[in-house]
Amino acid sequence: MAGKGIQISEEMRAGVAAARPLVTRAAIFSAGVNLLMLTGPLYMLQLYDRVLSSRSLPTLAVLTLLIVGLYAGMGLLDFVRTALVSRAAARFDARLADSAFNAAVEGARYSGGQAGDAPLKDLRTIRQAIGSSAITAFFDAPFAPLYLLIVFMLHWALGLTALAGAAALIAMAIVNERASRKSLADALESGAAGDAAMAAILRNASATDAMGMRGAVRRMWFAHSSKSIASNAQAADFINIFGAATKASRMFLQSLILGVGALLVIAQQTTPGVMIAASIITGRALAPIEMAIGQWRVIGAAIAAWKRLSKFLDAAPGRAEKISLPAPSGNLKLSRVFVQPALAKKPIVKGVTLDLAPGEAIGIIGPSGAGKSTLARAMVGVERVVAGEVRLDGADLLAWPREDVGRFIGYLPQETELFSGTVAQNIARFDDSASDDEIVAAAQAAGAYELVLNLPDGFETEVGDRGFRLSVGQRQRVGLARALFREPTLIVLDEPNSNLDSEGEVALSNAILTAKRRGAALVVVAHRPSAIAHVDRLLLLTDGEARAYGPRDEVLAKIAPGVASIGAKKPQETGQNDYPSRSNA
Repeated sequence: MAGKGIQISEEMRAGVAAARPLVTRAAIFSAGVNLLMLTGPLYMLQLYDRVLSSRSLPTLAVLTLLIVGLYAGMGLLDFVRTALVSRAAARFDARLADSAFNAAVEGARYSGGQAGDAPLKDLRTIRQAIGSSAITAFFDAPFAPLYLLIVFMLHWALGLTALAGAAALIAMAIVNERASRKSLADALESGAAGDAAMAAILRNASATDAMGMRGAVRRMWFAHSSKSIASNAQAADFINIFGAATKASRMFLQSLILGVGALLVIAQQTTPGVMIAASIITGRALAPIEMAIGQWRVIGAAIAAWKRLSKFLDAAPGRAEKISLPAPSGNLKLSRVFVQPALAKKPIVKGVTLDLAPGEAIGIIGPSGAGKSTLARAMVGVERVVAGEVRLDGADLLAWPREDVGRFIGYLPQETELFSGTVAQNIARFDDSASDDEIVAAAQAAGAYELVLNLPDGFETEVGDRGFRLSVGQRQRVGLARALFREPTLIVLDEPNSNLDSEGEVALSNAILTAKRRGAALVVVAHRPSAIAHVDRLLLLTDGEARAYGPRDEVLAKIAPGVASIGAKKPQETGQNDYPSRSNA
């Protein structure tokens, strides 16, 4: 971290280091550009003091040809500088893109999606600011003292006038920053809240219209939008006021320089050429300040984005290189596990202990809000364990490289969401190396092969964003196939039959039996008894605590006498659910 001021995380330092060589070159070219900016004033000086007094056309021709070459060189240097800055922004983005992506995913994983894509948006804001004209003011500002020194060299009175004007403009810039800081922050915050509200409204558009909620949610969104617009307008007012004042002050100062210069010419202390050159050079000295105020919205947004992104990167769990471990066999052990999601005020799961061996299946039951889904997420390493241990084949689950262990875990969350792409891509977890045989095998293992073939384009059917082109039941069955892809050794299914019809129930039961026979370890979270027909043991959770744990029939006999016989028949023989089925539609 930096001291007082803008925080810099290690990843941000790496991004700055990656862009520094190009920025350094751009700064060198900026020196050339700013030196060549003196071409105009010097040309004017020579015209007034040499050409007009001598009436020499050859001198005029030579000077004109000279400035043509100098201005061409300045244009070339400015182009190269701009190109270097643009590439520096791209290099900064490329260096931090992976870290920002991981921060977004980790933040969403541990905070219930609250972080969203904010790190990626912040990175984009910083990249755009680096590549914008605002950076030009940063490069040109160090040359302002040089320009003022040149004005002093022309005449001390002109120099004092220019220095006083520069001090006034710097004071305006400071006041502008302080005046607009809160409004810019409020605008960014309310804008983000409005975007999040709109995203939630669009996700639930059907329910919104069906229940006549459009007016209510519009008011909710409009409240955020109105606050954002008001804050933006207030910030814009401050920036525009100071921008206009700065522009007027700069023009007045240049005119004042002409006036002071005229007095000096009348007093025969300087020449008309010096008067004109001093005015132009003063304007050039003040240009970076005027540009900074005009671009303050971009600069302010970039500073805020920098601070947020640095915090995101610092807060994201470390992704240091980990030693690759042998493929797990599926031995899962939980020792007095306490799980507390990021937004929870206290642990949701409290002191749960269990063990699971390959070829075994454990069912987790309990009332709504008991912590079943939270425990399931902890078992696959996507929920925060604050005490206790979750071990897979003897190793802490978080000690496994995530990309490695993920290949051996099958997870079906409570709400199945697919990614935009084909059915085949979703089943294959978007692994380009997946073969057709592996994809078909996963669909067959989930009992979804016929279902997929009956889709308009079979395995090549586009599912749309979040899988909206499929019914809820179809999404759940494709999600089950994704969980079974490449025969994972640990399978965690969270209410896998919540949206299945009788055919889907049979397919699910067969999938559980098949996975057990090949030696996979299974965890099934369920409300409907048919889902636990083939589990070996049951864990009853109530208020996050284990109230009963043991062989399936014994636990059922204790909590619901007479229910232990549920599922004794194979589902393919009965073809019936224990509760009325839900349609796939």
